Amino acid sequence: MSSSQAAEVSRPSVFELRIAYLRNGADQQRQRMAEFIEKHTMPALQKYGAGPVGVFNNLIAPDGPYIMAIVQYPSLAAMEETRSKMHEDAGYRKATAKLLESPGLPYVRLENSVVRAASWMPAIEVPKHDGKRANLVFELRTYESNTTATLEKKVKMFADGEMAIFRRLGMVPVLFGTTVIGRRMPNLVYMLGYENLAAREKVWQAFGKDAEWAKLRETPGLSDAEVVSNISSVLLSPMGFSQVK
Repeated sequence: MSSSQAAEVSRPSVFELRIAYLRNGADQQRQRMAEFIEKHTMPALQKYGAGPVGVFNNLIAPDGPYIMAIVQYPSLAAMEETRSKMHEDAGYRKATAKLLESPGLPYVRLENSVVRAASWMPAIEVPKHDGKRANLVFELRTYESNTTATLEKKVKMFADGEMAIFRRLGMVPVLFGTTVIGRRMPNLVYMLGYENLAAREKVWQAFGKDAEWAKLRETPGLSDAEVVSNISSVLLSPMGFSQVK
């Protein structure tokens, strides 16, 4: 690997979170959108330099049903370049036109946000999958903060020990970053994987009792009341063609 390639790998990536809100009914929106993403969107993204790409169904979350795709790019400029090339791609344009012109709406609404990875976790960590184990259950957690200054303190908490505690307890970190374009800013976003819902309950109970976590959260200036104003999360199940599963 050349020095320039190494620098590209270590430079914090950008994640685009795409949500297609759906409705159940005769339009078969979930099936149509899943098929479109698998057969057209993912190949086009990979063709033009994006990835890995995780694609998920809502499992336990408000505002469902929906499909969420998380796409990694080397930079904001690369994201814009990929999107431009996809827009100009004749095959992708034809497939999109077919989706939109078919009877019935393919989705209710679309929503996008952009997250910049942390320097200490600069890219998606794709969980190892040998094709034999069951797919993981994923949790996407959002921590809102009062100001950008308090957000920086919370991000530093993760870098200084909180994420290491997650790993020690058996959680599977996938991504971590701060939202640069989106709702309810300032906030940070991270994703964890678990073997199943029961495993999730077990590791979070262990986390709450962990001595290292107790010491970290009791540090003056780092209590939740001081650095976090709201925590929300959604549980997601990966689609069969997702590269994160």
